[in-house]
Amino acid sequence: MNSYSATRGLSRVLGDGEYQGMMSIAVIVPVKNGGPRWQMVAASIQEQRLRPQRTIVIDSGSTDGSDEIAKASGFEVHAIAPERFDHGGTRQMAVEMVPECEILVFLTQDAVLEGADSLEQLVSALHAHPQAGIAYGRQISRPEAGPIERHARLFNYPERSIEKRLDDVPKLGIKTAFSSNSFAAYRRTMLLQAGGFPQNCPMGEDMIAAARILLQGGTVVYAAQARVIHSHGFTMAEEARRYYGIGRMHAQQKALLARFQSPASEGKRFVRSELAFLLRQAPWRIPEALLRTAIKYGAYRRGKRSAPVMEQAG
Repeated sequence: MNSYSATRGLSRVLGDGEYQGMMSIAVIVPVKNGGPRWQMVAASIQEQRLRPQRTIVIDSGSTDGSDEIAKASGFEVHAIAPERFDHGGTRQMAVEMVPECEILVFLTQDAVLEGADSLEQLVSALHAHPQAGIAYGRQISRPEAGPIERHARLFNYPERSIEKRLDDVPKLGIKTAFSSNSFAAYRRTMLLQAGGFPQNCPMGEDMIAAARILLQGGTVVYAAQARVIHSHGFTMAEEARRYYGIGRMHAQQKALLARFQSPASEGKRFVRSELAFLLRQAPWRIPEALLRTAIKYGAYRRGKRSAPVMEQAG
């Protein structure tokens, strides 16, 4: 595991547009009823100094005008039926729409790029590491986020950038394959060589792609200088549904993820960190955090039991 910082020289190359001529870039955003937040995301894409060759929006049945916002922003809109949406399959479909683009940047409809250089910083991080198949950026919590929500972002997205390889598994465990398609750039050739995104994937397509790329000898870069504003104030019911889905994904991908050790130790580290953070910041929220932990763990276990192993490592 190596730390790094983006060079000023690379930023200058990206800033003057020269790099864009060397390697085409596509930004891809799945959208459904993004609401006012999607308007902010669309505006933040338009404000970027680094201009992608193509911006693709996959709209899966918006009824709130999100597709019209995308069109008005100059983005390409491809409509699919809501029942066709699949976290992995829809993104893989988008990959195949832009065969001329080597750098593929994925965003979610609620991840607002922070600053006009966010895209530039992410792409420069990928370019700076020739063996990197993925670079994902730092997620900053929303201004209105509470302490539990803030801690989740601080834990998963620290201030220090790192480069992760397969030989980091003894130190990092399942975290080696951690990534996030809320703000991630892929090198197209390495993504496809690793099998692309999985089909029929309820969630976690980013971790599966990262694991496959690592097993092919590639690296995963966390670029802390590339930032988006993105966090969730989940209710307990929403967290239960989310962790049920994570459990299903881990069961379906058991053979693949077994190479990265059990996620249990990472879960324990998160709980210890959360309790220490709340003890300092908001001790009255500790009972709620403990209840949430129990709910998440129970939902995760139910999800694991509900799904057969479907995917083999490779």
